[in-house]
Amino acid sequence: MSSQPVVASPLYPMPVASPAGQEDLISAADLSPEEAASLLEFAQHLKAHPAEYRHALAGKQMAMFFEKPSLRTRLTFEAGMASMGGMAFFVDQTQSRLGVRESLKDVAKNLERWVDVLVLRTFDHATVTGIAEHASIPVINALTDLEHPCQALADFMTLKEHFGSLKGLTLAYVGDGNNMAHSLMLAGAALGVNLKVATPAQYAPQHFVVAQAQLIGEETGAAIEVMTDPVAAMVGADAVYTDAWASMGQEQESAARAKVFQPYQVNVQLMACAAPHAVFMHCLPAHRGEEVTDEVIDSAQSVVFDQAENRLHIQKAILAQLLCGATTKIPVRSARA
Repeated sequence: MSSQPVVASPLYPMPVASPAGQEDLISAADLSPEEAASLLEFAQHLKAHPAEYRHALAGKQMAMFFEKPSLRTRLTFEAGMASMGGMAFFVDQTQSRLGVRESLKDVAKNLERWVDVLVLRTFDHATVTGIAEHASIPVINALTDLEHPCQALADFMTLKEHFGSLKGLTLAYVGDGNNMAHSLMLAGAALGVNLKVATPAQYAPQHFVVAQAQLIGEETGAAIEVMTDPVAAMVGADAVYTDAWASMGQEQESAARAKVFQPYQVNVQLMACAAPHAVFMHCLPAHRGEEVTDEVIDSAQSVVFDQAENRLHIQKAILAQLLCGATTKIPVRSARA
């Protein structure tokens, strides 16, 4: 997977290729516009024809190291790997972060001898890039405090299913300028989707991520805007997205954040500012009554469980792409099973 030029930042290093030339998925910006569009098409093909790929990853093994709790990410990666004939091994790192007991380099050098792909869910983004720097096998970012690329790709797959085309759509994101906002901007820019991100000033997205997304948008025609007014972001939006006001690791800030973010709650009144056909999106888990009300998340406009379902299919596509260079023309091995 090729990469876009990256705006310099100590937190956001260039995407890493292993000594053997194997590629990773660390950031949504690792995908060129063409690769992002192709990956979504491949994921839709996998979703429509799962039986054709039930042996695509036979003999392949995936190790998952998670420093944070997970429902959707863990199960969709495990189910996706198993559904294509591979095996998954889960390592719970919630009690001890990677790099503490032994160096990231030593961890990577061990793991590359045993398995074919690593899936990491960590606090520090540098943990994922550090493993990728030293591992000669693919590394997938399953969430860091900086980005959540797999979720963002599943989200745009969902929008593509609902609207038929992504080019020119407008996605309004309201709430915390967190890892979810970052990956939505980067992936959306690559796919030609306009993003209007509204956050409190002190919780705005990282400037270097915004700059990177805007740079990508110059190539694809996508407009990336950051503002503080949630109503202004919503006007005319085709999709409305929000996330928890306090992410994992920020629970002690929940009470203070709730006061600041209250104007950004997606309720019936705010949702009415979007286009009549707008859909509501959330990466889950949702804190009902905080960032979103029951009336919105349970409404006919809500596509949150479509998003959750598509985590399975986009991750299958990512695994197949990284492990065997698969595209929509991947050889159909099940026909001779």
